Amino acid sequence: MELRQLEYFVAVTEEAGFTRAAARLHVAQPGVSAQIRQLERELGQPLFDRSARQVRLTEVGEAVLPYARAALAAVAGARLVVDEMTGLLRGHVVMGTVSAPSVLDLPGLLADFHDRYPSVEISLQESDPESLIEAVRVGRMDLGLIGIGSSVPPGLDAQVVIDQALVAAVGLTHEPAVGVAHDLVGKPAITLRELADRALICLPRGTGLRAALDEACAAAGFTPHVAFEASEPYVLGQLAAKGLGLAVLPESAVTVAKDDLHVLEITEPRLRGRMALIWRATGPSGPAARAFIDHARHRLPDFS
Repeated sequence: MELRQLEYFVAVTEEAGFTRAAARLHVAQPGVSAQIRQLERELGQPLFDRSARQVRLTEVGEAVLPYARAALAAVAGARLVVDEMTGLLRGHVVMGTVSAPSVLDLPGLLADFHDRYPSVEISLQESDPESLIEAVRVGRMDLGLIGIGSSVPPGLDAQVVIDQALVAAVGLTHEPAVGVAHDLVGKPAITLRELADRALICLPRGTGLRAALDEACAAAGFTPHVAFEASEPYVLGQLAAKGLGLAVLPESAVTVAKDDLHVLEITEPRLRGRMALIWRATGPSGPAARAFIDHARHRLPDFS
Protein backbone atom coordinates (compact mmCIF):
# COMPACT_ATOMS: atom_id res chain seq x y z
CA MET A 1 0.00 0.00 0.00
CA GLU A 2 1.42 3.37 -1.03
CA LEU A 3 0.58 6.89 0.06
CA ARG A 4 -0.10 7.78 -3.54
CA GLN A 5 -2.84 5.15 -3.67
CA LEU A 6 -4.46 6.57 -0.54
CA GLU A 7 -4.20 10.09 -1.97
CA TYR A 8 -5.93 8.98 -5.19
CA PHE A 9 -8.60 7.11 -3.19
CA VAL A 10 -9.47 10.21 -1.16
CA ALA A 11 -9.45 12.43 -4.26
CA VAL A 12 -11.85 10.13 -6.16
CA THR A 13 -14.13 10.07 -3.11
CA GLU A 14 -14.17 13.84 -2.69
CA GLU A 15 -14.55 14.54 -6.42
CA ALA A 16 -17.10 11.73 -6.88
CA GLY A 17 -15.40 10.62 -10.07
CA PHE A 18 -12.12 9.44 -11.59
CA THR A 19 -11.93 12.11 -14.27
CA ARG A 20 -12.34 15.04 -11.88
CA ALA A 21 -9.92 13.41 -9.42
CA ALA A 22 -7.32 13.08 -12.20
CA ALA A 23 -7.73 16.75 -13.09
CA ARG A 24 -7.31 17.72 -9.43
CA LEU A 25 -4.20 15.58 -9.11
CA HIS A 26 -2.77 16.67 -12.51
CA VAL A 27 -2.36 13.08 -13.68
CA ALA A 28 -3.91 11.00 -16.44
CA GLN A 29 -7.24 9.37 -15.60
CA PRO A 30 -6.04 5.82 -16.46
CA GLY A 31 -3.26 6.25 -13.92
CA VAL A 32 -5.77 7.05 -11.19
CA SER A 33 -7.91 4.06 -12.12
CA ALA A 34 -4.86 1.76 -12.13
CA GLN A 35 -3.75 2.88 -8.66
CA ILE A 36 -7.25 2.42 -7.23
CA ARG A 37 -7.48 -1.08 -8.69
CA GLN A 38 -4.10 -1.92 -7.17
CA LEU A 39 -5.28 -0.68 -3.79
CA GLU A 40 -8.44 -2.75 -4.04
CA ARG A 41 -6.42 -5.84 -4.91
CA GLU A 42 -4.19 -5.31 -1.89
CA LEU A 43 -7.20 -4.87 0.41
CA GLY A 44 -9.13 -7.71 -1.23
CA GLN A 45 -12.34 -5.72 -1.52
CA PRO A 46 -13.81 -3.09 -3.92
CA LEU A 47 -13.76 0.43 -2.54
CA PHE A 48 -16.10 2.01 -5.07
CA ASP A 49 -19.46 1.03 -6.56
CA ARG A 50 -18.94 1.67 -10.25
CA SER A 51 -22.40 0.44 -11.36
CA ALA A 52 -24.08 3.82 -10.93
CA ARG A 53 -23.46 6.93 -13.03
CA GLN A 54 -21.80 8.60 -10.03
CA VAL A 55 -18.92 6.83 -8.33
CA ARG A 56 -19.83 5.92 -4.75
CA LEU A 57 -18.03 4.28 -1.90
CA THR A 58 -18.83 0.73 -0.98
CA GLU A 59 -19.35 -0.20 2.65
CA VAL A 60 -15.69 -1.23 2.82
CA GLY A 61 -14.70 2.05 1.17
CA GLU A 62 -16.64 3.98 3.81
CA ALA A 63 -14.79 2.10 6.54
CA VAL A 64 -11.36 2.66 4.94
CA LEU A 65 -11.85 6.37 4.19
CA PRO A 66 -11.17 7.79 7.71
CA TYR A 67 -7.99 5.73 8.00
CA ALA A 68 -6.79 6.90 4.59
CA ARG A 69 -7.44 10.51 5.55
CA ALA A 70 -5.69 10.02 8.89
CA ALA A 71 -2.63 8.53 7.18
CA LEU A 72 -2.42 11.40 4.72
CA ALA A 73 -2.91 13.93 7.50
CA ALA A 74 -0.10 12.34 9.52
CA VAL A 75 2.28 12.55 6.56
CA ALA A 76 1.27 16.14 5.89
CA GLY A 77 1.82 16.95 9.56
CA ALA A 78 5.29 15.42 9.50
CA ARG A 79 6.21 17.41 6.42
CA LEU A 80 4.83 20.59 7.99
CA VAL A 81 6.98 20.12 11.08
CA VAL A 82 10.09 19.63 8.96
CA ASP A 83 9.23 22.62 6.76
CA GLU A 84 8.61 24.81 9.81
CA MET A 85 11.87 23.77 11.45
CA THR A 86 13.78 24.31 8.22
CA GLY A 87 12.17 27.63 7.48
CA LEU A 88 12.18 28.98 11.01
CA LEU A 89 15.40 27.45 12.26
CA ARG A 90 17.26 30.36 13.80
CA GLY A 91 19.94 30.88 16.35
CA HIS A 92 23.69 30.92 16.73
CA VAL A 93 25.83 27.80 16.64
CA VAL A 94 29.48 27.68 17.63
CA MET A 95 32.14 25.19 16.61
CA GLY A 96 35.44 25.22 18.43
CA THR A 97 38.72 23.83 17.15
CA VAL A 98 42.33 23.72 18.25
CA SER A 99 43.46 23.47 14.65
CA ALA A 100 41.61 23.16 11.38
CA PRO A 101 43.18 20.39 9.25
CA SER A 102 42.71 21.12 5.56
CA VAL A 103 41.88 17.45 4.91
CA LEU A 104 38.54 17.92 6.72
CA ASP A 105 37.46 20.96 4.65
CA LEU A 106 35.82 22.81 7.54
CA PRO A 107 35.05 25.86 5.35
CA GLY A 108 33.04 23.58 3.07
CA LEU A 109 31.23 22.03 6.02
CA LEU A 110 30.22 25.46 7.36
CA ALA A 111 29.24 26.75 3.92
CA ASP A 112 27.00 23.75 3.26
CA PHE A 113 25.26 24.23 6.61
CA HIS A 114 24.76 27.93 5.91
CA ASP A 115 23.23 27.14 2.50
CA ARG A 116 20.78 24.77 4.15
CA TYR A 117 19.97 26.98 7.15
CA PRO A 118 20.64 30.58 6.09
CA SER A 119 18.96 32.03 9.17
CA VAL A 120 21.39 30.33 11.56
CA GLU A 121 24.54 32.27 12.45
CA ILE A 122 27.70 30.17 12.55
CA SER A 123 30.95 30.82 14.39
CA LEU A 124 34.24 28.93 14.17
CA GLN A 125 36.51 29.68 17.12
CA GLU A 126 40.04 28.51 17.87
CA SER A 127 40.86 27.66 21.45
CA ASP A 128 43.29 25.71 23.60
CA PRO A 129 42.25 22.11 24.33
CA GLU A 130 41.27 22.55 27.97
CA SER A 131 39.14 25.64 27.31
CA LEU A 132 37.49 24.02 24.29
CA ILE A 133 36.52 20.88 26.19
CA GLU A 134 35.05 22.93 29.03
CA ALA A 135 33.17 25.21 26.61
CA VAL A 136 31.53 22.23 24.91
CA ARG A 137 30.78 20.56 28.23
CA VAL A 138 28.93 23.60 29.63
CA GLY A 139 27.27 24.58 26.34
CA ARG A 140 29.22 27.68 25.34
CA MET A 141 30.19 25.77 22.22
CA ASP A 142 27.95 23.30 20.43
CA LEU A 143 30.62 21.18 18.80
CA GLY A 144 34.39 20.85 19.05
CA LEU A 145 37.18 19.39 16.95
CA ILE A 146 40.05 18.22 19.07
CA GLY A 147 42.77 15.63 19.28
CA ILE A 148 42.06 12.75 21.62
CA GLY A 149 44.11 9.98 23.11
CA SER A 150 42.75 6.65 24.18
CA SER A 151 39.61 8.00 25.85
CA VAL A 152 36.90 10.63 25.36
CA PRO A 153 36.77 13.45 27.95
CA PRO A 154 34.07 12.91 30.62
CA GLY A 155 30.62 14.27 29.86
CA LEU A 156 31.16 14.26 26.10
CA ASP A 157 30.36 12.04 23.14
CA ALA A 158 32.71 11.82 20.20
CA GLN A 159 33.08 10.77 16.58
CA VAL A 160 36.64 10.08 15.44
CA VAL A 161 37.16 11.88 12.12
CA ILE A 162 40.91 11.31 11.66
CA ASP A 163 42.77 8.13 12.60
CA GLN A 164 46.27 7.64 11.16
CA ALA A 165 49.46 5.81 11.98
CA LEU A 166 52.29 8.07 13.16
CA VAL A 167 55.86 7.77 11.92
CA ALA A 168 59.16 9.60 12.45
CA ALA A 169 61.11 11.24 9.62
CA VAL A 170 64.62 12.68 9.40
CA GLY A 171 66.16 14.73 6.60
CA LEU A 172 68.60 13.12 4.17
CA THR A 173 70.28 16.08 2.49
CA HIS A 174 70.98 18.57 5.27
CA GLU A 175 73.32 18.55 8.23
CA PRO A 176 71.12 17.48 11.14
CA ALA A 177 70.33 19.83 14.02
CA VAL A 178 71.43 19.21 17.58
CA GLY A 179 69.69 16.15 18.99
CA VAL A 180 69.14 14.48 15.61
CA ALA A 181 71.69 11.68 15.35
CA HIS A 182 73.33 10.66 12.08
CA ASP A 183 72.66 7.01 12.83
CA LEU A 184 68.90 7.40 12.30
CA VAL A 185 69.33 7.44 8.53
CA GLY A 186 69.03 3.88 7.36
CA LYS A 187 67.33 2.54 10.47
CA PRO A 188 63.91 0.98 9.84
CA ALA A 189 62.41 1.95 13.18
CA ILE A 190 62.82 3.94 16.36
CA THR A 191 61.33 3.17 19.75
CA LEU A 192 59.25 5.70 21.59
CA ARG A 193 61.86 5.83 24.35
CA GLU A 194 64.52 6.81 21.81
CA LEU A 195 62.57 9.99 21.07
CA ALA A 196 63.33 11.33 24.54
CA ASP A 197 66.67 12.89 23.55
CA ARG A 198 65.66 14.15 20.12
CA ALA A 199 64.63 17.60 18.96
CA LEU A 200 61.15 16.89 17.65
CA ILE A 201 58.99 18.60 15.07
CA CYS A 202 55.32 18.07 15.77
CA LEU A 203 51.78 19.37 15.44
CA PRO A 204 50.57 21.69 18.23
CA ARG A 205 48.75 20.60 21.36
CA GLY A 206 45.11 19.71 20.82
CA THR A 207 45.71 17.77 17.63
CA GLY A 208 45.30 14.02 17.53
CA LEU A 209 48.97 13.49 16.72
CA ARG A 210 50.18 15.57 19.64
CA ALA A 211 47.68 14.02 22.04
CA ALA A 212 48.87 10.54 21.10
CA LEU A 213 52.54 11.51 21.41
CA ASP A 214 52.16 13.32 24.74
CA GLU A 215 50.07 10.52 26.23
CA ALA A 216 52.53 7.82 25.15
CA CYS A 217 55.56 9.78 26.34
CA ALA A 218 53.95 10.45 29.73
CA ALA A 219 53.26 6.74 30.10
CA ALA A 220 56.94 6.09 29.29
CA GLY A 221 58.06 8.59 31.95
CA PHE A 222 59.34 11.55 29.92
CA THR A 223 58.23 14.78 28.29
CA PRO A 224 59.04 15.14 24.58
CA HIS A 225 61.32 18.00 23.53
CA VAL A 226 59.32 19.71 20.80
CA ALA A 227 61.59 22.22 19.08
CA PHE A 228 59.25 23.19 16.23
CA GLU A 229 55.48 23.15 15.81
CA ALA A 230 53.43 23.54 12.64
CA SER A 231 49.67 23.28 12.18
CA GLU A 232 49.83 21.51 8.78
CA PRO A 233 51.25 17.95 8.77
CA TYR A 234 53.07 18.33 5.45
CA VAL A 235 55.09 21.26 6.87
CA LEU A 236 56.53 18.94 9.51
CA GLY A 237 58.19 16.87 6.80
CA GLN A 238 59.51 19.98 5.08
CA LEU A 239 61.10 21.19 8.33
CA ALA A 240 62.67 17.79 8.92
CA ALA A 241 64.01 17.76 5.37
CA LYS A 242 65.87 20.99 6.20
CA GLY A 243 67.63 19.28 9.08
CA LEU A 244 65.75 21.08 11.85
CA GLY A 245 64.78 17.99 13.81
CA LEU A 246 63.05 14.65 13.83
CA ALA A 247 59.48 14.99 12.64
CA VAL A 248 56.64 13.00 14.14
CA LEU A 249 53.89 13.10 11.56
CA PRO A 250 50.99 11.15 10.05
CA GLU A 251 52.07 8.49 7.61
CA SER A 252 50.07 10.13 4.81
CA ALA A 253 51.98 13.42 5.18
CA VAL A 254 55.35 11.88 4.30
CA THR A 255 54.65 11.98 0.57
CA VAL A 256 55.13 15.77 0.32
CA ALA A 257 58.90 15.71 0.98
CA LYS A 258 59.52 11.98 0.67
CA ASP A 259 62.58 12.35 -1.60
CA ASP A 260 64.38 14.32 1.12
CA LEU A 261 63.30 12.18 4.08
CA HIS A 262 64.11 8.87 5.68
CA VAL A 263 61.01 7.48 7.40
CA LEU A 264 61.17 5.32 10.53
CA GLU A 265 58.41 3.30 12.11
CA ILE A 266 57.74 4.25 15.73
CA THR A 267 57.56 1.15 17.92
CA GLU A 268 57.12 0.11 21.55
CA PRO A 269 54.38 1.25 21.27
CA ARG A 270 53.14 2.03 17.78
CA LEU A 271 51.28 5.32 17.74
CA ARG A 272 48.13 6.55 16.02
CA GLY A 273 46.89 10.13 15.88
CA ARG A 274 43.17 10.72 16.25
CA MET A 275 40.99 13.79 16.02
CA ALA A 276 37.35 13.76 16.97
CA LEU A 277 34.19 15.82 16.94
CA ILE A 278 32.99 16.23 20.50
CA TRP A 279 29.61 17.33 21.84
CA ARG A 280 27.77 17.14 25.12
CA ALA A 281 26.70 13.63 26.04
CA THR A 282 23.36 15.00 27.26
CA GLY A 283 22.73 16.52 23.85
CA PRO A 284 22.54 20.11 22.53
CA SER A 285 20.05 22.58 23.93
CA GLY A 286 18.24 23.69 20.77
CA PRO A 287 17.18 22.63 17.27
CA ALA A 288 19.87 24.72 15.54
CA ALA A 289 22.62 23.01 17.53
CA ARG A 290 21.09 19.59 16.91
CA ALA A 291 20.93 20.28 13.18
CA PHE A 292 24.52 21.53 13.17
CA ILE A 293 25.87 18.46 14.96
CA ASP A 294 23.89 16.13 12.71
CA HIS A 295 25.21 17.94 9.64
CA ALA A 296 28.83 17.75 10.81
CA ARG A 297 28.59 14.09 11.76
CA HIS A 298 27.21 13.14 8.34
CA ARG A 299 29.61 15.42 6.45
CA LEU A 300 32.84 14.20 8.09
CA PRO A 301 34.45 10.73 8.18
CA ASP A 302 33.62 8.31 11.00
CA PHE A 303 36.45 6.12 12.33
CA SER A 304 34.80 5.56 15.73
